Amino acid sequence: MGSVFAPYGPGGPLSQAAASEPRQHRFYPYTDNGGSTLGIAGKDFTIIAGDTRSTSGYNINTRYAPKVFKIGGDDETGEGAHIVLAVVGFAADGLALKERLDSIVKVYRYQHGKRMSVKACAQRLSTLLYQKRFFPYYTHAILGGIDEDGKGALYSYDPVGSYEREQCRAGGAAASLIMPFLDNQVNFKNQHIPGSGEGHNLARREPEPLPRDHVEQLVRDAFHSAVERHIEVGDGLQMMVVTRDGIEEFYYPLKKD
Repeated sequence: MGSVFAPYGPGGPLSQAAASEPRQHRFYPYTDNGGSTLGIAGKDFTIIAGDTRSTSGYNINTRYAPKVFKIGGDDETGEGAHIVLAVVGFAADGLALKERLDSIVKVYRYQHGKRMSVKACAQRLSTLLYQKRFFPYYTHAILGGIDEDGKGALYSYDPVGSYEREQCRAGGAAASLIMPFLDNQVNFKNQHIPGSGEGHNLARREPEPLPRDHVEQLVRDAFHSAVERHIEVGDGLQMMVVTRDGIEEFYYPLKKD
């Protein structure tokens, strides 16, 4: 009785060829830790918020991982800060970016004897991200503060430093759920003035600054809606409000399931 030829078995030609090939080890340095952030600029304030859930796939790493940080203040209390940064995506990259920007803003104050403007900080953050364009920070950043005219200023970024000043912006896992809501409620897209015409001739409602209490409620509504639809968002809502008088911080519970 003849032997059975097994090309894939031990000693077979294909197994010998595979054993002789060099083994490849792959390393992927990024992961997505979930969560979402958003920012809204008002007439004389800016609100930036984020949830506190950190995930890895279907696992919850922690239920309190802040994504919104004070920039340029005291290390322990944050006192003296006048700029807020929100980062979402890979948590380690977000913290590294926050630490670098915080150090730059503090050094600027020590060297020049004055605070860095939010406009200058926005440009500096763009440069930081661009310097890492070949190995980018895997994070979505939103920067906010009060500009030289006392108006709310909000800047959003892509991973390699392109940025723009906006009225509102959402980032992270639930951005696709939150951003259409903000477009309608803050930018007044698809809103028209009743009685201004018929059919397509209705006059479009022009955007205008919203009062602070209304914006705070919009932020809470946005996250309460997002947690109903997205498993990577939840546990707590961290909100910071930047005004001429400083930064106020609030925390609200969200769904934990």
